[in-house]
Amino acid sequence: MAEIITIDDPGDPRLHDYTGLTDVELRRRREPAEGLFIAEGEKVIRRARQAGYAMRSMLLSAKWVDAMRDVIDEDPAPVYVVDPELAERVTGYHVHRGALASMRREPLPEAPQLLAAARRVVVMESVNDHTNIGAIFRSAAALGMDAVLLSPDCADPLYRRSVKVSMGAVFSVPYARLGTWPHGLEAVREAGFRLLALTPGEGATPIDEAAPHRLDRVALMLGAEGDGLTERAMRAAHERVRIPMAHGVDSLNVGAAAAVAFYAVTAGRPQP
Repeated sequence: MAEIITIDDPGDPRLHDYTGLTDVELRRRREPAEGLFIAEGEKVIRRARQAGYAMRSMLLSAKWVDAMRDVIDEDPAPVYVVDPELAERVTGYHVHRGALASMRREPLPEAPQLLAAARRVVVMESVNDHTNIGAIFRSAAALGMDAVLLSPDCADPLYRRSVKVSMGAVFSVPYARLGTWPHGLEAVREAGFRLLALTPGEGATPIDEAAPHRLDRVALMLGAEGDGLTERAMRAAHERVRIPMAHGVDSLNVGAAAAVAFYAVTAGRPQP
């Protein structure tokens, strides 16, 4: 059973994991270096624990103690109870969900390890918006994608905003980082995947004509919002594919485009 500790000093060193949560650059450096990430909200905390992540501590407002009682009873990590004003001073924002947990990161698998067991893979290049990362992971989980591969400069899927937007789906889909780009795509080719580069370019094949759902192994490549995939990434693909659009619309937000493309890639597959 966890120890429940009431804290009334925002400078208490025991709250170190939760300081400055709105400082993106600080948290991007600190969290991987210190081996932690922040789960926000009851559902996300529970999903992180169910996925096997160990809890370092929880930060709760008093009214959330009863709601999280089963977790408190099961987990030995300390629980820090603070009032909402103090939580805001520590974190930098109003914690309206009332519950935060600091979780321990796990070492990422290597790409070949993920590819060996997968048939439908997402490959992201330079997607550095945390909201888009979270949305893509949520769609990948919902639509049956097996794994995610990230270029070295993609945003951290375990950053608080990504985890929150994904509603914990970042814990459901295994992911790895490619060590080099685009050379790391050779491992995808060698594993027998057909690389499809998603682009709104007119010369691309409509995705339904490419019939990715009939292919044995497919890796769908997505680029950053606005810029899309770089030319060198598209040259590394087997084929360029596009989502046909109407009413003069020339592109979709990468999160929306990903969901449409994932459905095309996984259509007809039995879902778990």
